[in-house]
Amino acid sequence: MNKRRRIYEGKAKVLYEGPEPGTLIQHFKDDATALNGKKHSLIDGKGALNNLISEYVFVKLGEIGVPTHFIKRLNMREQLIREVEIIPLEVVIRNVAAGSLSTRLGLEEGSALPRSIIEYYYKNDKLNDPMVSEEHITAFGWATPQEIDEMMSLALRINDFLVGLFLGIGIRLVDFKVEFGRLWDNDQQVRIVLADEISPDCCRLWDIASGNKLDKDRFRRDLGGVLEAYQEVARRLGVLTETPRPRGAGPVLVTSNDGKPN
Repeated sequence: MNKRRRIYEGKAKVLYEGPEPGTLIQHFKDDATALNGKKHSLIDGKGALNNLISEYVFVKLGEIGVPTHFIKRLNMREQLIREVEIIPLEVVIRNVAAGSLSTRLGLEEGSALPRSIIEYYYKNDKLNDPMVSEEHITAFGWATPQEIDEMMSLALRINDFLVGLFLGIGIRLVDFKVEFGRLWDNDQQVRIVLADEISPDCCRLWDIASGNKLDKDRFRRDLGGVLEAYQEVARRLGVLTETPRPRGAGPVLVTSNDGKPN
């Protein structure tokens, strides 16, 4: 493993060549970023927590028939995944007004939406991941109409499951981001599958009782207690049975309900 080949490095993860053809090793880093990398810090232990949480969610989604790239967790920081061709879109599912949606439409933060809303963003850090329409997606060949339909169907199915999952542990799923990829068999495309990760890095998770933010908005808004928030999500999901104070954790999770996410 010391001489394994690095395939790709992003802001929060590194992909290495896998042990078999068609596989990759996904390594979760401790880097915390916001504003497309303009804000950056290291939070000791965050990568391991995201690995455990994402593994749990992907396994549960697989049990209800959602196709994913996940194969198995290898250790505290790495997963074995199927190699897929990532579709260059971030698919955002919103259940509650927050972040840029509140800013764009003048909606009160925390107000329930009439129904879940799906938005598409073009994955391009240099352009700050601009919001795009289905017309843009098909015109520029990022995905076909059939692929868009499949992604939308999967996104809504994932949302329905996750809303219930988090509700059961006292957490409100405000919104989240997912990515999809094309799984190929030789030269024939097999299916669209869920890729990347699902963790507090890409979800807005609010404690139902207190309204506390249990996600990366604690980093975006300098609320403190980022690692403790992630630990709380992991503990409630049952993937973290002990929560010793980690090295370099910083301040503990505050209980105030101020601050609005980006």
